[in-house]
Amino acid sequence: MAFDVAADAYARFMGRYSEPLADRLVELAGVRVGMSAVDVGCGPGVLTARLVERLGADRVAALDPSPPFVAAARERCPGVDIRQGTAEALPYDDGAFDLAFANLVVHFMSDPVGGLREMGRVGGVVAATVWNHAGGSGPLSTFWRAVQDLDPDAADEAALPGTGEGDLGGLARRAGLSDVEEGTLTVSVPYPGFDEWWEPYTRGVGPAGDYVAGLDEARREALRARCAELLPKGPFEVEATAWSVVARG
Repeated sequence: MAFDVAADAYARFMGRYSEPLADRLVELAGVRVGMSAVDVGCGPGVLTARLVERLGADRVAALDPSPPFVAAARERCPGVDIRQGTAEALPYDDGAFDLAFANLVVHFMSDPVGGLREMGRVGGVVAATVWNHAGGSGPLSTFWRAVQDLDPDAADEAALPGTGEGDLGGLARRAGLSDVEEGTLTVSVPYPGFDEWWEPYTRGVGPAGDYVAGLDEARREALRARCAELLPKGPFEVEATAWSVVARG
């Protein structure tokens, strides 16, 4: 999937949702001064920066498989130990952190159970989110509805691991985590108009960006027009809900 993209492309596409969601997740996990935390799949450092604000750079670590994201996170969060790597093979000692976070990452892990197991190995508490793609209330629901209207055989993100009700908690239990608490977190993002909503989809980020990049000009314009039909005219807001899990490693 297309995540070896510029940090600005991610910020315009998903960052406007992941920023407020990161705030909600930090509160849910009970981050307190004196704790240590690792941000697994940190992207360009959205959640990492929140953790630094609460804990200090010397109490935070992060990693991501995407070189552009690692570079962006290092620039955003100087002094933090930020490495290139994957959730399935975390380069940290057992119990190295009080908290291990994965904000909008589990559904993109090559082995979600293995990744959560690793997070439980290195962190006392594991906190994770995944968009409710399967239930139709994620931030990309309108886009994928338009895709299905025009291309019924197209694969959307509803089949990704953890995107359905109870799925994320099930993955956590299979990973051996205990005291699994499941819930939802909802954010609302304003747009001044359709063009600002559509443009980020053309930047090649994630499965949606991959899909748009694979269309010829006529099919891309047809998709754009169908999305415009489904969204309100003028300013509007998109409400997006994520599944959340907080568990013990």
